[in-house]
Amino acid sequence: MPKCTSRDNGFQTQHLKGSWLTRGAGHSAGTTSGEDPGRSELPCLGARCLQCKETYAAAEDEEEDEIEMEVEDQDSKEPKKPNIINFDTSLPTSHTYLGSDMEEFHGRTLHDDDSCPVIPVLPQVMMILIPGQTLPLQLFSPQEVSMVRNLIQKDRTFAVLAYSNVQEREAQFGTTAEIYAYREEQDFGIEIVKVKAIGRQRFKVLELRTQSDGIQQAKVQILPECVLPSTMSAVQLESLNKCQIVPSKPVSREDQCSYKWWQKYQKRKFHCANLTSWPRWLYSLYDAETLMERIKRQLHEWDENLKEDSLPSNPIDFSYRVAACLPIDDVLRIQLLKIGSAIQRLRCELDIMNKCTSLCCKQCQETEITTKNEIFRFAWTIAQCRICASHIGWKFTATKKDMLPQKFWGLTRSALLPTIPDTEDDISPDKIILCL
Repeated sequence: MPKCTSRDNGFQTQHLKGSWLTRGAGHSAGTTSGEDPGRSELPCLGARCLQCKETYAAAEDEEEDEIEMEVEDQDSKEPKKPNIINFDTSLPTSHTYLGSDMEEFHGRTLHDDDSCPVIPVLPQVMMILIPGQTLPLQLFSPQEVSMVRNLIQKDRTFAVLAYSNVQEREAQFGTTAEIYAYREEQDFGIEIVKVKAIGRQRFKVLELRTQSDGIQQAKVQILPECVLPSTMSAVQLESLNKCQIVPSKPVSREDQCSYKWWQKYQKRKFHCANLTSWPRWLYSLYDAETLMERIKRQLHEWDENLKEDSLPSNPIDFSYRVAACLPIDDVLRIQLLKIGSAIQRLRCELDIMNKCTSLCCKQCQETEITTKNEIFRFAWTIAQCRICASHIGWKFTATKKDMLPQKFWGLTRSALLPTIPDTEDDISPDKIILCL
């Protein structure tokens, strides 16, 4: 009986991790040593031999499987590449599109707590302004332009009312906004005013009336910001209070030593709870620094490139920054605006971040959206909801290979709704109870 001698069918494979070795250029038509002599075999048909082809294909599959396994092992050993971003993340918040030659004002205008001033209301501003949040405006209406000009000559302060929806006619709360940058220009004979304002103080609306020129005037009550003492202030030594005031960046060796000492003390700050009838974990639930650290850990899960240096160190400013940046609806944001204590505000924000599992389209509430940028170097594409086709945001792709990230999404807060799972008790969405 002839043997397969075709080079096309010849193979030599070796199992890398197994115990068998196969070599040869075909199969024999007769019996070989170690085989059952009573077993008959068909004659080899050379290039048309099905048995040789099956053996050759099986060997090829084994080789491919081993190569894939080796590649997977190598990939698993490679370190995970960090998500690198090399553009200026402060560019979007600087609002440079309004112009770089704006007239800037210095100083701050603050009203006394519980005072009742009368402040003009800027019309057609439908947003929830949070203290510390920047409000860029480009005004065309002659009424608005005249109003801003009058404000520049006075205290540069106007009121922004907090409406939970467009259909709401009366607002109960709001925020004062102070103009800190201003510019006038003309475009085809039309006077345009460009303004940068910043949120200052929360207020409650007492009375709202309209003047003969159409400008609304709001009589408001300035809401105070309640600053609570440390949870362990009643039991810790008063002589240690001076050590709590430590510079954020130590400049001298003495400051560095004091800073390191205070860091060690902070780790055992709740040891004094042993002198009270309450456990230490209960005090940590209402400690501002502990709440800030827990929120920072949550923020790092959302954005691994988050820089803590860009976040405020003051609990009040930090709570307002989180309230302004959270992708929540206006109803929840107004609830955060009503709270007059940074600790309670931080607890509510942490509760929202723990409960919010995903983001969905605000219009149809069906499409789930899972979980900065030098915008002029990115191309953009409009993003729409897959079900209702409502506008959700934009997809930005880098126009140059050296830009990182190569693509990212810019989603509008007004088009998103946080998905908070329903509890056992049926509660309407506008009466969501937050953890205080």
